Amino acid sequence: MSAPAPARERHFAHWPPGQPRHLTLPQTSLFYNLEVSAARYPDKTCIHYYGRDISYREVLRAAERLAGFLQGHCGVARGDRVLLYMQNSPQWVVAFYGIVRANAVVVPVNPMNKTDELRHYVSDSGATTIVVPQDLYPQVRPLVGEGGLAHVVVACYADALDAAAPHAPALVQAPREALQGPGVALWSDVMDRALEPGPLEVGPDDPCTMPYTSGTTGAPKGCVHTHRSVMCSAVGGVRWFGRSQDDVYLSVLPFFHVTGLTGSLHGPIYAGATMVVLTRWDRHAALLAIERHRVTVWQSISTMMIDFLAQPGLEGRDLSSLLVVRGGGAAMPQAVAEELLRRTGLRYVEGYGMSETMAATHINPPHRPKPQCLGIPVFDVDARIVDPDTLHELPAGEVGEIVVHAPQVMQGYWRPPEANEEAFVPLDGKRFLRTGDLARIDEDGYFFMADRLKRMINASGYKVWPAEVEALLYRHPAVQEACVIGAPDPHRGETVKALVVLRAEHRGTVDAAALLAWAHEHMAAYKAPRVIELVDELPKSGSGKVLWRELQEREWRSART
Repeated sequence: MSAPAPARERHFAHWPPGQPRHLTLPQTSLFYNLEVSAARYPDKTCIHYYGRDISYREVLRAAERLAGFLQGHCGVARGDRVLLYMQNSPQWVVAFYGIVRANAVVVPVNPMNKTDELRHYVSDSGATTIVVPQDLYPQVRPLVGEGGLAHVVVACYADALDAAAPHAPALVQAPREALQGPGVALWSDVMDRALEPGPLEVGPDDPCTMPYTSGTTGAPKGCVHTHRSVMCSAVGGVRWFGRSQDDVYLSVLPFFHVTGLTGSLHGPIYAGATMVVLTRWDRHAALLAIERHRVTVWQSISTMMIDFLAQPGLEGRDLSSLLVVRGGGAAMPQAVAEELLRRTGLRYVEGYGMSETMAATHINPPHRPKPQCLGIPVFDVDARIVDPDTLHELPAGEVGEIVVHAPQVMQGYWRPPEANEEAFVPLDGKRFLRTGDLARIDEDGYFFMADRLKRMINASGYKVWPAEVEALLYRHPAVQEACVIGAPDPHRGETVKALVVLRAEHRGTVDAAALLAWAHEHMAAYKAPRVIELVDELPKSGSGKVLWRELQEREWRSART
């Protein structure tokens, strides 16, 4: 009798039928994908946007014009970082590909971030140019000049609409403003100037994009991804689900996040498929999009699906075009997955990844998904469960840390250098990324999340790093000490709670409501505490460290009683 397969190889018995285990990747820049699709399908709709159809030819031409402006007017050169700070829109798509066409590196920024948060992205990345919509320009303006920014390209979402767009949100329908200021150029003027870009010089091993992730230190860190690592996730996602140029994607997950970026933008463009882009989540708009445009692929998160299935009048609506419903970020509740199956006949296919891996390293086999499961390692991913202290590989069933070696893993953090020393470990002559997530492998080789080594809150699929929120809270003059924990929330799964000790001189004059209001003015909405509790002191260890885990466990115990 042969010996049983190692835990990390058991999933091959359930590999998607007809799929190779190894995926040969294109040796090109990401921009070449847009060029190829525009050459193959020039008049095919690349983007449906609230009633307007935008062809691949139009997207390519606009990206080249933006690239020409970035190079010729803004002085953007090879390897320079350019911030992209807006919501899903045709301009977002054009901006990403325009920046890489200028041989530069895209730094996607969450549009919910405020000026104080944005300041770190500017200073840390060294970017001097930003692409921003007109509604967010007030957040950017204080950073122009001495703040580090020299050039601001300001877009108006309404410029991408046809005359009538009744289902577009008010933000999208807002007319163009004649904004002026140091370094400001209107998107419409950039398109009209039609500057030609210089040669495309970047290839698979050049930096392509630098999404930021935070961690225990509090300051967000840039994850340096090459065209190759981005291409890996884009091509792999299309192949894993067997999609083609005739698919229609509902692109509503935020593009600034690696999940939406790879699965709902880069994948469709590589395939030559069509994207139905929504700037903001709206369950009725999503329903109309699925019906009218015969959407076949929808990448979602649990809170989005819960809201979609709860809308009145859904019974009897036509969802028959859907072929794939996939996602991740947080486990899909079983009752919601069952309701989706009842209405569509489709099983929700979950995956697992992170900014450091340009989205998924694990996805459930589409033909055999398991609920509340991270999935199995995808093409060319070596994923193991190891003892966090010894790094020895553990057998199936035992809980340990997920470590991954894969082509979609980042080159490293932009800075500081010591962050990479903590993030990577050598095993069997290969460089593995430590995820900080604890999981186990079942008898079939599927991965299941168990806990976290790292201190992180998962609020509706958004990762919130307590150290970062604490660092922002300390900017308030009344805050002496702060500890941020995750509190149970029936809708978001977890929500952000802060326990705060006030400085003596502010006690009696500053209350929790005032701190909450201040936090929402200075932090992104998903990150700002929903609950603030004023306390006299925080529990500490003998070395003076705040015992955050004790406070965390106490919070969850009280919720259960």
